[in-house]
Amino acid sequence: MNLSRIRDALLPRPRRDYPLYENEELQMLRQATAFNAQLMDMLREHVRPGVTTNELDELAATYTRDHGHIPACLGYKGFPKSICTSINDVVCHGIPDDTVLREGDIINVDITSIVEGWYGDQSETFLVGEVSDEAKALTQVTFDALYAGIRAARPYCTIYDIAKAITRHAEARGYSVVRNYQGHGIGRAFHQKPGVLHYPHESTRRSVIVPGCCFTIEPMINIGRPDTYTEPDGWTVRTKDHTLSAQFEHQIFMTSDGPEILTLTQNGPQEGHCF
Repeated sequence: MNLSRIRDALLPRPRRDYPLYENEELQMLRQATAFNAQLMDMLREHVRPGVTTNELDELAATYTRDHGHIPACLGYKGFPKSICTSINDVVCHGIPDDTVLREGDIINVDITSIVEGWYGDQSETFLVGEVSDEAKALTQVTFDALYAGIRAARPYCTIYDIAKAITRHAEARGYSVVRNYQGHGIGRAFHQKPGVLHYPHESTRRSVIVPGCCFTIEPMINIGRPDTYTEPDGWTVRTKDHTLSAQFEHQIFMTSDGPEILTLTQNGPQEGHCF
């Protein structure tokens, strides 16, 4: 009996239409993501009451260019700023402006850098000063949902497996998972296949993650319903019921032994302890 043939027959038939990376390419990915994580650690020192989101944007743009790299969001499909800043009921794609951060806010800062042609991408939700227990609990659950998805990611797992773990964690605690937006493949391009849904959908049961794939997991979790709408600016996405939303994102490389988190920071939250 050939056990390897039986194992292969039992695995979902891979449906792969994305690039795979190795060796020198992986080193370039690590270089891009290491800088992006460094940028996040720089910004975290400035996320506090009284700071405007424009100031955060300017800090990120200057720091990136001073290191010889490119802010990926600036001009991407017309986006006018270098980072995304999404406050309270803004789910994603918030545009930096003169809004002043206030005590009790939560803000997701989403940053992407281009380093020698390779992309690093991540986001983090920050607590601004002292926040409500409700806001803190949402942020912790969102962070833990990200890691539930990461730990469900194994060689030859399906995107369905990742999404199921995220949704199970969030919904068991009374929260909802946004369905309009997803994670994505990334490498030499900002957004590429595979699309990584954060809720289980039948279409993803055969979408297999094989070693060499690089992708993001970035669940957006709401206190209320999962429904969203987009502001007239064409970018800013809010919860339809105006309840709080939080998000965390890591960029992942799938090795033959399991997921490697490429965007770990030195000073940010770590698995098992966010706040």
